[in-house]
Amino acid sequence: MQRRTFLRIPPALTILSACSKSPRKIRLALNWKPDPQFGGFYAAPYQKHGLAVEILPGGAGTPTVQMVGAGSTEFGIVSADELVIARTQGNDVVALFAVYQTNPQGIMAHASRKLSSLADVLQGGTLAIQRGLPYARLLEKKYGFAKVKVVPSPGGDISVFLTDPNFAQQCFIVSEPLTAKHKGADVQAFSVADAGYNPYTTVLATSGESLRKDPERAKAMVAAVREGWRAYLDDPKPTNQRMNQLNPTMPAEVFAEVAEAQKTLIETDESRHNGLGSMTQERWQTLIAELLELGDIRGAPAAADCFRSL
Repeated sequence: MQRRTFLRIPPALTILSACSKSPRKIRLALNWKPDPQFGGFYAAPYQKHGLAVEILPGGAGTPTVQMVGAGSTEFGIVSADELVIARTQGNDVVALFAVYQTNPQGIMAHASRKLSSLADVLQGGTLAIQRGLPYARLLEKKYGFAKVKVVPSPGGDISVFLTDPNFAQQCFIVSEPLTAKHKGADVQAFSVADAGYNPYTTVLATSGESLRKDPERAKAMVAAVREGWRAYLDDPKPTNQRMNQLNPTMPAEVFAEVAEAQKTLIETDESRHNGLGSMTQERWQTLIAELLELGDIRGAPAAADCFRSL
């Protein structure tokens, strides 16, 4: 879900490392606030790999793919579909590590409506969604929006959802629904992956120019991130405590529940075989074909140019 806006970054958010040589100072721009979808990035042993990483939290609207392409940050978190679109617009951004192997984006609705599918969600009530998103256009093309009132997405704000039983909104299926349940709502969440749209997301990206100039830095970053995700999946508690201090709007118990719920979306049979964060050319080719069909891109970038395996 594209939920971004710039936040002021206090010095306390800087992750510094030290080693016998001067650490390589780099920035990592997130596309949302500190929460479990970024757990492995906060748990990563950057110092071990000779890096000093400043993590820049984001929010609804943070243009991380543009930031990476412009060189205002060395690394950023993007979604695979926005990366493909950016490449067709001349932005040479390259994916290095994909956290979510199964896309966590979806729509949440009240269980009292007794819906059984995404198609049912679109048969009435109100839907809050960012219509510029590829998956929003896919849903409109596949099911139609004629019977539902479409309003702008509130980002991660669920206050309207809690007060309107006929209100549905876009979400991360492992995040906002759990928050809503903690506030007393009975929630159903429907994954867009189940509707056939399953691009990688929470993807670590860098610019092609940066990758060509300093491939060793990219390799070190990926190695640190892979170790971080392994550590976070094995024991999220210490990193959750740290992120909760940076993002106290998410209760500690929700941090723990989201961290557990997202595991099956991060570790799949494919990633167990190929390694955490791994990507395949076939998945990128499928995504490119879908974006062509939706009209999001006019030409097809080479799938092999969209990512690197380091």
